[in-house]
Amino acid sequence: MSTTRPSTADRATVEFAKNQGLPGYSVELKNVYKAFGASQVLNGVSVGFAENAITTVLGPSGTGKSVLLKHVMGLLEPDAGDISVFGQDIWDLKQKDRYELRKRCGVLFQDGALFGSMNIYDNVAFPLRKHTDKTEDEIHDIVVARLREVGLEQAASKAPGEISGGMRKRAGFARALVLNPELVMFDEPDSGLDPVRTSLLCDLILEIHKHHGGSYVVITHDIASARKVSDYVAVLWRGRIVYYGAAKEAFECPDPFVQQFLSGSSSGPLGMD
Repeated sequence: MSTTRPSTADRATVEFAKNQGLPGYSVELKNVYKAFGASQVLNGVSVGFAENAITTVLGPSGTGKSVLLKHVMGLLEPDAGDISVFGQDIWDLKQKDRYELRKRCGVLFQDGALFGSMNIYDNVAFPLRKHTDKTEDEIHDIVVARLREVGLEQAASKAPGEISGGMRKRAGFARALVLNPELVMFDEPDSGLDPVRTSLLCDLILEIHKHHGGSYVVITHDIASARKVSDYVAVLWRGRIVYYGAAKEAFECPDPFVQQFLSGSSSGPLGMD
């Protein structure tokens, strides 16, 4: 597949980092392309996610946010371009090394992605049992600590179907943290939650990030969530990053699309198509 040069916005991402003295990147995508049949989803994405910070990736529904995240996870291979996680090009690695790299990452999926046949305790314990040789006593201490952090210690014996959607999100968050990941990715964590529970989940993300640190990447189209949790904001539209920068500046950006999307206005280049 032939590729074109990165857009002005993509090149500006790199220049912004140089000029503003941003921290290093735990994840970098350089000129990444991905198509599914005739549908070009990622069209030369270049962006970096800062170390020890929360970066929110915003954009309209169907613009490729979750596809971008799956590339960072190594679940999808790009048609062209480079993806580095912790300084390693993930598609230059052998499969077993890519598998090891994933152990340094945690993921909170939209619905929590809990195993329905396991109670909350066993769901959270699963990565420790699968990927470590810790004893059950050691696993117990870690799982209880993580459940306590997300306010679910008393729900440990319940099945996923016995708790609310917000509680399932928190259980998924606890599971994402049990291996002490350096990178935590959230695929629309506010999906399906009412505004109050969305705000409470944002509080939890901020609190746990403050305690544990690491790089958090939050995929969302919820502007209120982005305002609340973001250190940095990337805006994805038509398969490209059209804005990247500190969160405060993002909401003051004069670009017509960015301004329209972040303000929620019906007037601008984004329509119903």
